[in-house]
Amino acid sequence: MPPSTVARWIADRTFHHSQFPAELLAGCTRPSISVCLPARECAGTISAIVQALAVVREAGAIDEIVVIDAASADGTAELAAAAGATVHQEAELLAEHGPVRGKGDAMWRALSVLSGELVCFLDADIEHFGAHFACGLLGPLVADPEIALVKAFYRRPFRVGETELPDGGGRVNHLAARPALALLYPELAGVRQPLAGEVAARRELLVRIPFTTGYGVETAMLLDVYREAGLGAIAQVDLDVHHNAHQTLEALSPMAYAVLAVIASRLEREGRLTASARGDLVGADGQPRPVELVERPPLAGLAGRR
Repeated sequence: MPPSTVARWIADRTFHHSQFPAELLAGCTRPSISVCLPARECAGTISAIVQALAVVREAGAIDEIVVIDAASADGTAELAAAAGATVHQEAELLAEHGPVRGKGDAMWRALSVLSGELVCFLDADIEHFGAHFACGLLGPLVADPEIALVKAFYRRPFRVGETELPDGGGRVNHLAARPALALLYPELAGVRQPLAGEVAARRELLVRIPFTTGYGVETAMLLDVYREAGLGAIAQVDLDVHHNAHQTLEALSPMAYAVLAVIASRLEREGRLTASARGDLVGADGQPRPVELVERPPLAGLAGRR
């Protein structure tokens, strides 16, 4: 892949959130907008996030705030509702498809209740949240009809005890996702954080792609949109800084496994890799740690859905 292709994409499709203030979205003719937060045990952050989004909703920049709760025992659902969100329990959405299998499944089921023509998914555990997370991601979709998917990128400080390093978070992103994409999908080498949980897209596109249910959802979405709509339909926005809790390396191993498995599955579908049996991830205790790789079909293909 000529470096000029990636460089041109970065120049044309990389933005900063300051280019898309809430006033811009509120003051223009735009498609309807839903902001969705899949949440599991997020009592410490959910109120502040929904409250910040409610302010821009009242200003007319977005239309709908929906929290998809994973039966949180810490009061996440009640706090979200009190702050101004519409709350659904994930297990009650598309229940005929069985148990909910992680964040990707919750995002897929959320499409059955989201009304916006543009959909913005945000993580519900962001500390020091600002409304620019939503407005920055939605801005390119409003400004340019050729853009269909917008990924976030940001600097992730890394905390070790009481010490905070200015960078160093996003280890799976830096050590697995980006190198694998650069090697196998070189046109996507300029995507700064393919694993960012913050993403906005056109609903009509989201209902045409499958959803991987677990840790691989962001990678699968990026690859499927790339296949469906092309590189020019993808953009990225700098959101500056993202604060959230970090996991141990042992806990990150299943995430890395899922990311690489999703990439392998797409290579198999394209005929670039021979399908083969995959071994389980083995934990530090020597025991297998199976990682589910379930995929939900495009919502548009289900009877009565669009």
